[in-house]
Amino acid sequence: MTDIRTIQAGTEQITVHKDLSVPMRDGVKLAADAYGGDVEGPRPALVALSPYGKELQALALTIPPQRRPSPLWDGCIEAGDIARVVAEGYVHVIGDLRGSGASEGDHVGNYNAGGVPLGQDAYDFIEWVAAQPWCDGNVGMIGISYFGSMQVLAAAERPPSLKAIFVSGGHYDFYETTYHGGVMWFMPRAAREGRGGDSGWAFTDRTTSRMLECVPEEEVKARVAQRLADPDVQAWPNLVHTLHYPKHHEAWFDIITNDLDGEWYEERNPVNLAKNIDIPVWLTMEQGRGWTLDSTIETFLNIGSKHKKLTIGPYPPMQSRPWVEDHDEMFRWYDKWLKGIDNGVEKEPAVSVFMEGTRHYVEAESWPPKQAEHKALYLRGRQKLSETPERFGTDVAGYEGYFQAPIITTDTIGMLTWSTPALEEPMELLGTGAFHVYAEIDQDDTNFIARIWDYAPSGKRRLVSTAYLKASQRELDLERTTEGSPIHPHTRRVPVVPGEINEYVLRIYPFAATILPGHRLVVELSANEPMQDEHNALLPPDSFHLPIGRPTTHKIYRDAEHPSRLVLPFATS
Repeated sequence: MTDIRTIQAGTEQITVHKDLSVPMRDGVKLAADAYGGDVEGPRPALVALSPYGKELQALALTIPPQRRPSPLWDGCIEAGDIARVVAEGYVHVIGDLRGSGASEGDHVGNYNAGGVPLGQDAYDFIEWVAAQPWCDGNVGMIGISYFGSMQVLAAAERPPSLKAIFVSGGHYDFYETTYHGGVMWFMPRAAREGRGGDSGWAFTDRTTSRMLECVPEEEVKARVAQRLADPDVQAWPNLVHTLHYPKHHEAWFDIITNDLDGEWYEERNPVNLAKNIDIPVWLTMEQGRGWTLDSTIETFLNIGSKHKKLTIGPYPPMQSRPWVEDHDEMFRWYDKWLKGIDNGVEKEPAVSVFMEGTRHYVEAESWPPKQAEHKALYLRGRQKLSETPERFGTDVAGYEGYFQAPIITTDTIGMLTWSTPALEEPMELLGTGAFHVYAEIDQDDTNFIARIWDYAPSGKRRLVSTAYLKASQRELDLERTTEGSPIHPHTRRVPVVPGEINEYVLRIYPFAATILPGHRLVVELSANEPMQDEHNALLPPDSFHLPIGRPTTHKIYRDAEHPSRLVLPFATS
């Protein structure tokens, strides 16, 4: 029997159908709450699906939106503003994925759950919602981050009642969600296990490791031994602990033991599935999270629908929780495609990109909204960036170096910087870039981490973009790599020969910025990154990358034979 309650949200009362039982085609039942049913007849419904727990999402009714660094900011309250959804004339349906929260079934693995595809469950869930008496048969989806990725997985299955999606801050290329240029990123651990301002998954004892369930025991042991032999892993207690005791860390265990790209990540990769989507789609993403922006653009380009939009918003990268920022645009989108209101949203430019610096939007019908020409800024002596390359060899130009000791011995970050002079004219940059670094190291591996900054005359700085590369994963996909857009397959490791000079080409993630007159463009290069600075303070505490565990000397060459350089996208139109 349905449990129907009335709850107070501010001055309004909302009807909620609690703990609905939604049957999947294999007999498993998912749990859901529906807010706003039985009000003024059937309405369109907006569906939110994740493993974070529907009860957590209900806190959107009582907690005002929080921005980092508020201690009440919870990265997993992502299903949107329930009260506003109902006020706008929609039913808000929040469900627990199988194996999480109050739902039945097993959840095996990570985003690409294995067993029953997440998109298949989403299809069945959406069609059940559409058939309910409080729904008029028109369904959209709602939610940021994991909820956003679920929208793409659902739309790729083409459920008949799903009429449009609005995806804010989704994660698409699952390998790049976890390993940036091959360098492990810790934030997925926080989102799953609950750390540093994230409540994490609503775990049950039915959430299991896909590695332990699906991979032969001897292969799992070999993977664990290989990872434990990595000095970077050896120096980080949580990784060592998880590899020895995967119970209650199943999803994180799977990530640690799959540090190369391949079938594990590609099986249900939304970037690849996007071509199957034939309904209207609006993708949004903020700047400052370059790896996610990269795959957002790729997903946009792959989507098969003739009605698709892409909005790239301003810095900073983390939106409030409960998530509310994109609601105005979302309701315009759904009013058009779910309610049939002729508001003209589909006639607006398909692509809208916020230009940092000048702080205005550039609009066009395709990505990129402006054409760009890739030009080089060369690393020169005295920490300078120059449009002209070095003319002299190593006997004159020499090299610069930095040493990085493991984090178990020091918090000091070895780093080199190079800067343009104060600009006399604006520098308009839009697109991806490349950082070509000729380097010699005295170990068989290291990280290369680059951060590009816009320095104002006051000394205040703003992050423009980032780039990461594991030295042992420096191989390029030469068929897909173009000037200013390097592509790395990340499918195998090639250890570095100590003392050998190699060219490392880091992919600079997409960005849009105008560096104003009087400002300087500055690039930092290091093996580790600061745990906290003015950028990282905007992110949850666990949003940094695995430091190197090898004491490593880095020599950066920038002479005529080794033209280390930034290749940046200078707008031409």
